Amino acid sequence: MLNRTKQFLRSNKLQYEKKYIQPLMTPENVYVFKFGKEELNNRVIIKYSHTWTGRIKINEIDLRLHKQKHPRIFRRESDLVSYLKRHMSSENGEKLIRRRKKHHAKKAKSAE
Repeated sequence: MLNRTKQFLRSNKLQYEKKYIQPLMTPENVYVFKFGKEELNNRVIIKYSHTWTGRIKINEIDLRLHKQKHPRIFRRESDLVSYLKRHMSSENGEKLIRRRKKHHAKKAKSAE
């Protein structure tokens, strides 16, 4: 499941861990990928079910970068991989880190 995503993570030297969850009250099955360069602080949550022929049907893919509260939701794996390519490049990553530091500094000042 999600071979293109795994290939993308391996090619960018990101560590990942895959975990299978079968919820008790819903018919959907869930895979959780945790990934990151040093810490596994990013998650991809895949909710899927099986068709009557036994094929896997992906219902929803949730992406949470850096422990976000509100996930990015995708319907197809290709959309997820293209989003990751844009946001996981080193230049974009450095920009995001700078923005977060500024944002946290502003919050700290306003809290005082």
